[in-house]
Amino acid sequence: QVHLVESGGGLVQAGGSLRLSCVYSGGISGINTMGWYRQAPGKERELVAAITSADRINQPYFMEGRFTISRDVAKNTLYLQMNSLTPEDTAVYYCNAGVLRPPYDYWGQGTQVTVSS
Repeated sequence: QVHLVESGGGLVQAGGSLRLSCVYSGGISGINTMGWYRQAPGKERELVAAITSADRINQPYFMEGRFTISRDVAKNTLYLQMNSLTPEDTAVYYCNAGVLRPPYDYWGQGTQVTVSS
């Protein structure tokens, strides 16, 4: 079992920045991919960025440039640096860990990001 705890969300003005953190623990040796997703009210959850155990990054093109995923293996922490935020970035941001054997997705509780205009 993998346990994920996000932090770093909050209220920020448009144009501002935030850095989200996700501390992971438990059966972390089985993690293949970790990522950040977000879900705005009334919308489906969408991928912001993901990183594999081989440090390959998967990110939708429209998320590139303003959102940067990284991790500190020594601290068991995944980060999401968010810059030039707009009100359209307002959402709950979730940390995800994907395990292959057996295939399973773990989710954190989410952290709210609100961008005011």
